[in-house]
Amino acid sequence: MKFSILIAHFNNAIYFKECFDSLVAQTYPNWEAIILDDGSRQEESSIIKDIIKEDSRFKYFTNSRNEGVGFTKSKLIELATGDILGYVDPDDALFSSAIEKSIDVFEKNKKAVLTYSRLIFCDKDLKPLAPFQSPMQVENHNPYFFNCPIQINHFVCFRKDIYETTEKINPDLKISEDQDLYLKMYEKGDVAFINDTNYLYRTHAGGISQNENKEKSYDYWGKVIWSAMQRRGLTTINGKKIPTTFTSSQEIFKLLKYQNSISYRIRKRLKIILQSFS
Repeated sequence: MKFSILIAHFNNAIYFKECFDSLVAQTYPNWEAIILDDGSRQEESSIIKDIIKEDSRFKYFTNSRNEGVGFTKSKLIELATGDILGYVDPDDALFSSAIEKSIDVFEKNKKAVLTYSRLIFCDKDLKPLAPFQSPMQVENHNPYFFNCPIQINHFVCFRKDIYETTEKINPDLKISEDQDLYLKMYEKGDVAFINDTNYLYRTHAGGISQNENKEKSYDYWGKVIWSAMQRRGLTTINGKKIPTTFTSSQEIFKLLKYQNSISYRIRKRLKIILQSFS
């Protein structure tokens, strides 16, 4: 299986060398890295090109103008030639066995359409701070699963051929394009949790998900969840009517509050345990 590493770049070249080094160090040999620059400054593009120039596995493309993350991540999938794809932000990094561990799942489980694992939060110098504690195996084939609270997170990898059967990433999304992808892939088969830390997530002032856009992510995420409800043909959830027209994210998240109850979580955990034996 060939693996395509997808990198959406926008003015983060100062951190890219560590990302590059982590990819070159991968234990799985059959990979390519597709970089799509979304209208960065010329000096930023030059830094990236200089770092990758000696390695033909890296392919560099540019948008004609700044299009946004939804468009860019969607276009990256079109440019990829691999069987399995996974996003890595240019300011983050992978542990050396990350790709190999994901490929191993896809080779053994033909029903798996997506894998995810653990990540560790790092400071601006990529020094580990704390692990992301939440991830665990989710219940598969549950129409009321919306990854809320978040379980599916970095390092996410998925089958390209299955992705092509979905409605694909909404290119108009400016945030929560990852959640849009996860929910659409979830609807197509099994998702598998890899209980290892495979991703180094850098926190810094210039991070896309850590700047002023973070305040807007709630609204985008709510609309992504509502779209999944419509796609799945749901009309009610926990006895409450799902709106046929999107009005606000607050209305959508209010419908999901029951999933935070202790009784619901216990039932969910039991279902996941039973799922592991099937």
